Amino acid sequence: MELSSASKTDLKAWLKDKGYKPFIADQIFDWIYVKKEFDFSKMLNLKKDLREELEKSFRFPLIKLVKTEECKTGEVTKFLWKLGDGKLVESVLIRSGDRRTVCVSSQVGCNARCAFCASGKEGFFRNLSKSEIVEQILQINLHLKKFEERVSHIVFMGMGEPLENYDNVVGAIRHLIDPETLDLSSRKITISTVGIVDRIEQLKEEGLKVNLVLSLHAPNQHVRKKIIPYARKYDIEDVLNAMENYTLRTKRDVTYEYILIEGVNAELKHADELALLLKGKQCTVNLIPYNPVDGFRMPRPSKEKIEAFRDRLQEKRIPVTWRYTKGKDIAAACGQLALKKEGGGLPIYSN
Repeated sequence: MELSSASKTDLKAWLKDKGYKPFIADQIFDWIYVKKEFDFSKMLNLKKDLREELEKSFRFPLIKLVKTEECKTGEVTKFLWKLGDGKLVESVLIRSGDRRTVCVSSQVGCNARCAFCASGKEGFFRNLSKSEIVEQILQINLHLKKFEERVSHIVFMGMGEPLENYDNVVGAIRHLIDPETLDLSSRKITISTVGIVDRIEQLKEEGLKVNLVLSLHAPNQHVRKKIIPYARKYDIEDVLNAMENYTLRTKRDVTYEYILIEGVNAELKHADELALLLKGKQCTVNLIPYNPVDGFRMPRPSKEKIEAFRDRLQEKRIPVTWRYTKGKDIAAACGQLALKKEGGGLPIYSN
């Protein structure tokens, strides 16, 4: 059992097996989730022998903070974590008004290998465990403690394709929304996917009200296959049907993300085709100007071209937003999750 993803029921059973009163689980959860204390030796209302037993039985926390990096405006902070096997991943904290949103990683590497994204450049290593996902939130809450703040929103938009790590992602969400832990609202949690049809259909049956975002990025199957390898497996119409099924079952609007890349999908004819594709659907299109990444020769459209694309969608009555890029100075913007080699060949991910 990993403590950071154990339910209170699990912990009570463990305590009983070790000869301790089950109610002590309430005290341990209070330390971890309310007081944000991860050092067993400082949990002073627990008996010394129990603190020693906890130290011996649990490796907690599982992930270790290596460093943080903050953008010039202070709106974005990037966290580098070292996992138990030496791999490294990142999370990003975004401050916007009262919101404290964390972009979490769900995999080490990514096998989606989208042409515009650096995440899968060096391939896929492994899935993150449920605990490794949860601890990104717990440790950022610890960071926010000094500001008397806490994580309010979570987006699975870091490294990895969340629906390819389905069980651990859904398990982590259930743990984070548990009233006994962080009691987050599922409506404040967003999963981004390239479009794994069977998993989208499975997710709609989970009873969760999480927001679902599709990395669409193309107005037709032909263009999509050029930039998203997964499109060779899943036809665009099948993906959109699955997204509509999700909306019908959960009553949650879906968002279609569309990265604008010069010479690929940013012409007005693409806007017209996209509007026709999404006509009548309960959705919003989120336009994202491409963020240049080292090693990828893809130009960003001009501001005028982006505005013209947006205006054309609005003329066609497609709800559209234009994402303001934050954290570019620390490589924390969308699509910049890149693997680098540093010190001993360990992978480092820059979101």
